[in-house]
Formats: sequence, structure tokens, C-alpha cells
Amino acid sequence: MKDLNEILGMATRVQEELQRAQDNLDKLEVEGAAGGGLVKVRASAKGRIIGVSIDETLLAPSEKQILEDLVTAAFNDARKKADEVSNAEMGKMTSGLQLPPGFKLPF
Repeated sequence: MKDLNEILGMATRVQEELQRAQDNLDKLEVEGAAGGGLVKVRASAKGRIIGVSIDETLLAPSEKQILEDLVTAAFNDARKKADEVSNAEMGKMTSGLQLPPGFKLPF
């Protein structure tokens, strides 16, 4: 029974560490950009959008479609970077764990 208690204790500690790592991801920022930096999106590594910056040269009515496309591209760039940072951070967290082959932790 002692072994089971040790395993359960270890599982609890791992779960707590993973929760702390998840919480940390919301503090890490990435920036997505499009149009050579004319549109920028700041996001947390969890994907929460923090801010959007649009160069004023794009604010002409004739540039509406271009602006919409650039905002979309910047959001996608920020999301991709957030995923990369998240995966790297969670990878650091789980690198020391001895998990059975094929076992994946939910992120």
C-alpha cells in the first residue's frame, strides 16, 4: 500500500507542477506580425490576445481589405508563436518525468 501512496503523491505533485506551468504560460508574451510589421498582435503563450497595433498608413478606407487580411495573418502568427512557446515550456516541465511509451499529458 505504501507504493500506491507514493505513486498517488507523485501524481499529485506532477499535477500541481503542470498547473503552475500552465499558469506561467499566461505570463509569457509573443508577438505576431504581418505586412512587414504594419500590423502586430501581442498574445500570451496560452493564446490570450493582449493587444493589437496597426500602423496608421493602413487606416485609409481603400486599405480595408488589406488591413483585414493583415490582422488575420498577425493573429495567426501570434497563435503559432504562442503554441511554440507553450510546447517548449511544457516540454521543459515534462522532460524529467518517466512516462510510459506513448503516454501523453494533456496541455
